[in-house]
Amino acid sequence: MRLLGIDPGLQRTGWGVISVDGNRLRPVAAGVLRSTATRTLAERLAELYAGLTAVIAAWSPSEAAVEETFVNKNPLSTLKLGQARGIALLVPALAGLAVHEYATNAVKRAVVGAGHADKDQVAMMVQRLLPGLAPDIAADATDALAVAICHAHHAQTQRVWNPAPSPPRGEGWGEGATRRNSPTDRLNVSGPGEKP
Repeated sequence: MRLLGIDPGLQRTGWGVISVDGNRLRPVAAGVLRSTATRTLAERLAELYAGLTAVIAAWSPSEAAVEETFVNKNPLSTLKLGQARGIALLVPALAGLAVHEYATNAVKRAVVGAGHADKDQVAMMVQRLLPGLAPDIAADATDALAVAICHAHHAQTQRVWNPAPSPPRGEGWGEGATRRNSPTDRLNVSGPGEKP
């Protein structure tokens, strides 16, 4: 399975694709999309849209994970970041991917083990968790790979701890249930007025 991690930003949006095979993680591709500062906001968002669309078409991820934004002291900067994040959520959703969101502290905790780790610690652990990753990768791409790693860990936990529910077995009674003679027989559950 391939996972796409996205670290959204209006000026620079980091992206990273990893391959997950059981507990093994492998880097597939990573990079940074840059919008042109001299263009209008709408044009810059369109650049990010086109760039993420091309990334998904080129690397065919199965799911996507996007880092949540934090509220900045400057409301205008926060608004612009939120609009870029909207593109980061929209593009994979339109491509039919399940999109997951993770807070910055959750990403750091999944990669480093501490929710308040600094960027250098995150970058160092991403290099260790993804052997073969280029050492000179851009910081925004490293952050995006950290988001993908975080989702890989959470997805594995969900598969381990939330297996598909088993059908009910045994005997019992209640509305819509038919009593059986053997404790190993399945309960026959029907809706109101239906015969089991």
